[in-house]
Amino acid sequence: MSLPEAVAASLRERILNGEFEPGEALVQEALAAEYECSRMPVREAFRQLEAEGLIITKVHKGAFVASIPPEQIMELFELRAMLETDMLRHSLPALTEEHLLVAEAKLQELDHAYKQNEITRWGALNWEFHKSIYAAANRVQSLAIVAGINVQIERYIRLQLLLNQTFSTAEAEHRELLELCRARDEKAAVLLLERHIINAGRELVASLQAKKATK
Repeated sequence: MSLPEAVAASLRERILNGEFEPGEALVQEALAAEYECSRMPVREAFRQLEAEGLIITKVHKGAFVASIPPEQIMELFELRAMLETDMLRHSLPALTEEHLLVAEAKLQELDHAYKQNEITRWGALNWEFHKSIYAAANRVQSLAIVAGINVQIERYIRLQLLLNQTFSTAEAEHRELLELCRARDEKAAVLLLERHIINAGRELVASLQAKKATK
């Protein structure tokens, strides 16, 4: 990993875990001093994070942690539902036992991370599980788009899980989804996946609005 990539990875995690809040300024000079490097690697890291939608750069003002309005968060979940159900439809007929074993392993890792409160692993493992059941679809561009969406919303998903402790619901739905994939029940699997994603988005937006109302 190059120095800019290492700085980007560190800043990404700090944004995702809420250390830097939406709208907060990111000062190149201060971060360069903190990471004991020149401003160039920090500037390159900013470019990476801006491409991922995690920060925005304003002319003559600098870089800020991106803030997503609730209605746009819901839009991202709706995009996820549209793309992921399409990928699942294409993947199901070609899923092999090997694909299902990978999905099972990812699900076990995710369940363990929930139980051990390993917050930093939730988002990545959740996406790895979902991605594993789409693997046979060979929808490269769709996967790339949804991966980008997941990066943008991961910080909010972590917050939602911490606020609501909805691990058991997520676990049960993931387990049911995997069983439907094993059974090649396309109609039921697609309906469950769509409901799983849309309900998660609605619950997240409600949580954020409630949190904002208490401030």
